[in-house]
Amino acid sequence: MKRATFRLAGVLAASSLALAACGSDDGESDEAGSSEASGDGVTIGIKFDQPGLGLKSGEDYSGMDVDTAIAVAEELGYSEDQITWKESPSAQRETLLETGQVDMIFATYSITDERKEKVQFAGPYFVAGQDLLVSADSDIASLDDLDGKLLCSVTGSTSAQNVKDEIPGVQLQEYGTYSECVSQLANGTIDALTTDDTILAGYAAQDQYSGQLKVVGAPFSEEMYGVGLPKDSEQCVEINEIVAGFWEDGTMETIIEDNLGAADYTANPDLNPPADMGGHCG
Repeated sequence: MKRATFRLAGVLAASSLALAACGSDDGESDEAGSSEASGDGVTIGIKFDQPGLGLKSGEDYSGMDVDTAIAVAEELGYSEDQITWKESPSAQRETLLETGQVDMIFATYSITDERKEKVQFAGPYFVAGQDLLVSADSDIASLDDLDGKLLCSVTGSTSAQNVKDEIPGVQLQEYGTYSECVSQLANGTIDALTTDDTILAGYAAQDQYSGQLKVVGAPFSEEMYGVGLPKDSEQCVEINEIVAGFWEDGTMETIIEDNLGAADYTANPDLNPPADMGGHCG
């Protein structure tokens, strides 16, 4: 299992939290309610396919969400080897929490009113923004520069269509995945790709694209990444305090640099630290 690149010096006593221990990291669904609080482990949902954020490679797990989850778990009294990782695709996140298959989720999980009807959120621990990924030598600096350009549109995503609505002159080129879009961007087939800036930076930070791509750095939306928790979890306020401490002591900046720094990405100072941290429990 991946060792985090840093460790916090002090952790709270393990008795401060009794979260569920059961779960698997193979992406298969467990029986509903199988995650029972036993105090000897915690099951955390992450993405398995987002470079720089949540990525599984063999038995290794890496990314900003992974390192944030490890740091929070340690503050709650869990060592890294007590964590069971569970793949949490976007469409399954609420179900995984509602059925007890995971205890918490760190998976670019944007806080929305609709989702808060089913789950609660600690945080946000980070605020991302929709942005553009372009070649390193591109002169595209904002949405206005996309008129007449080819913008990647991923099947089923609304990100590119949002840009099309704003800039009618942009041309959408559809591919099946973001990975395909990044590959086409690197070889010059398209001019830009759009989604959350953290996701873009994660792709740009991959070794095969070193120095080839850049995030424009002009976000035009706000996506609040929260820690997804079951509605009946009593740990929300405690996790809020932990996350706030990470921004105060530099832990979050270290996590961001370790995972996204290779893409010359820095957290947008207008959005981070999050202004409304702690207002989404219950």
